[in-house]
Amino acid sequence: MATAAAVSRAPRTGTVLADLLPASTAGRARVRDAALVLGGAALTGLAAQLTVPVPGSPVPVSGQTFAVLLVGTALGARRGFLSLALYAVAGVAGMPWFAEARSGAAFPSFGYVLGMLLAATVVGALARRGADRSVLRTAGTMALGSAIIYAIGVPYLALATHMTMSQAVAAGLTPFLIGDALKAALAMGALPAAWKLLGRRG
Repeated sequence: MATAAAVSRAPRTGTVLADLLPASTAGRARVRDAALVLGGAALTGLAAQLTVPVPGSPVPVSGQTFAVLLVGTALGARRGFLSLALYAVAGVAGMPWFAEARSGAAFPSFGYVLGMLLAATVVGALARRGADRSVLRTAGTMALGSAIIYAIGVPYLALATHMTMSQAVAAGLTPFLIGDALKAALAMGALPAAWKLLGRRG
């Protein structure tokens, strides 16, 4: 009986973490969602300022990728996409919240920003299918999201800087693999733990 009760209280697949925030009416749900979208964009902008330059590369190490994947999994595909769309549009319009306080689109790493739009959407869709509920599934989700960002960012870097693809991989992918593994490890611990805690409180 205790096991059955615990299962019935646990959040069901089809729900992301943000859905657990209370909203008693449709109007309040829209206000909640708007606040989540704004908050996701702001979190990404703040994390993007945590940068470490990479010698020989125009792309710095930053907290931006981790924030993007966290926003996508926590908010779901639609709100995650809207958060990153707001982040991208505001940055292009002049808000200096891309990595290293950049704005506009005339810099070689802008392709990574475009990749983040798709990555947030994909990991958000996977989160609705329970991909952030266990350590292994979270690891796979983070790896896929990172791969999507690089799949768009690295070719864009090559075109923008006239590098060969091998040079772009060396400058825009290889130096970041260790950092991405550490970010994935953080997510692997934090997201499943959050679901377990919410399941116990449900």
